[in-house]
Amino acid sequence: MHVLILGAAGMIGRKLAEALGRAPVVGSQAITRLTLADVVLPAAPPGLEDRTDCRIADLGQPGEAARMAALRPDLVFHLAAIVSGDAEANLEKGYRINLDGTRALFDALRLNAADGARPRVIFASTNAVFGGDMPDVIGDDYLLTPQTSYGTQKAMCELLLADYTRRGLLDGIGLRLPTICVRPGKPNLAASGFFSNIIREPLVGQEAILPVGEDVRHWMTSPRSAVSFFLHAATLDPATLGGRPNLTMPGLSVTVGEQIEALRKIAGPRAVALIRREPDPLIQRIVTGWARAFDPARARALGFVAEAAFEDIIQAHIDDELGGEQPGLRRAS
Repeated sequence: MHVLILGAAGMIGRKLAEALGRAPVVGSQAITRLTLADVVLPAAPPGLEDRTDCRIADLGQPGEAARMAALRPDLVFHLAAIVSGDAEANLEKGYRINLDGTRALFDALRLNAADGARPRVIFASTNAVFGGDMPDVIGDDYLLTPQTSYGTQKAMCELLLADYTRRGLLDGIGLRLPTICVRPGKPNLAASGFFSNIIREPLVGQEAILPVGEDVRHWMTSPRSAVSFFLHAATLDPATLGGRPNLTMPGLSVTVGEQIEALRKIAGPRAVALIRREPDPLIQRIVTGWARAFDPARARALGFVAEAAFEDIIQAHIDDELGGEQPGLRRAS
């Protein structure tokens, strides 16, 4: 099997490639070739170095999607996108990359269907396809109501994925990801980035900015769970989707205050004291327009699972990124 990961240098793309390196099979099929592509050069994962081709590619550039499709992948993980804050600040850039690049990819892949090729495409969507005046808990049948350019772009791509799958041109599955927390690395331009920042930085003794109130409630999961979603989706029987290939992923509904309390339980008051309140009206406007909680019954019935407590999300970050310890901070007893 030839696997292509677009957006492979990003956090989830890197972790997904590493997971495939540890277990180079998808279902019952061995991975014979892995192609990693991003706007910066990805790194081959341990365990698959001799079968990995790393490339620089920008789906927003003319002809790039066709070059990726010409590689004839059997399985495509499409993670390439610019994040929410960047898409809101740069209208043309957001539509060029998040929508036009995705449509070019789907079109290039569908042209291969003429000779029988029908790759599976796992598309990274978002809960930002919902917005506005929403119920407290959103079920699987709620309509798409994006209130940001990023959410609108992803909603359009979901519809394209569903239509191309219906027509037999792709075997598509769209995963509406919760906000990923705790994201490793440095802060990015995502409007949701502070959800990770207020945990990640204090755990290593650094200050973090909190731009919203502690009553803000949001839907989250860990990078570890997000990777498991993609791996599980790659093995699903399409018949189980019932003609509805876009799924809301499981997660955990927590307030910022509950995040902070979980940090206090795990890392103690010294960590919490490093969170500085600095309200940002733009971030507040964007975030308060997002969904607060979901009932992802379809995804759970299909075998997708996530954490049950925010302490588990923090501990996953400590174990996966900090070697099981918190540099410079005393663990809470």
